[in-house]
Amino acid sequence: MKFYCIADEDTVRGFRLAGVEGRVVTSASEAAEALEATAADPEHGVVILTQQVAAAMRKLVDAFRLERDGPLLVEIPGREGPLAGRKTLRHLVHAAVGVRLDKREGT
Repeated sequence: MKFYCIADEDTVRGFRLAGVEGRVVTSASEAAEALEATAADPEHGVVILTQQVAAAMRKLVDAFRLERDGPLLVEIPGREGPLAGRKTLRHLVHAAVGVRLDKREGT
């Protein structure tokens, strides 16, 4: 199972440094095309999208999650940071398992 990143240039470049292939997109239509092509390859098990890219094609992302078995779509904050109104990973972990993740001094 391979990971694949669909995002802005900086995010894709960062993931490439970690060994994850990706495609830079600048519009909703490019993002939708990239997602369809990536999902057509059965080797891609996890697709990483920035929240901004996912928001630009929200209906397609939601349809993928509801109607398909794979790939798993993971949304991460982009270089602009998390979208307003979106819960952070810290909040999601606390809601899911009741464990509060607090920052340590010096970290």
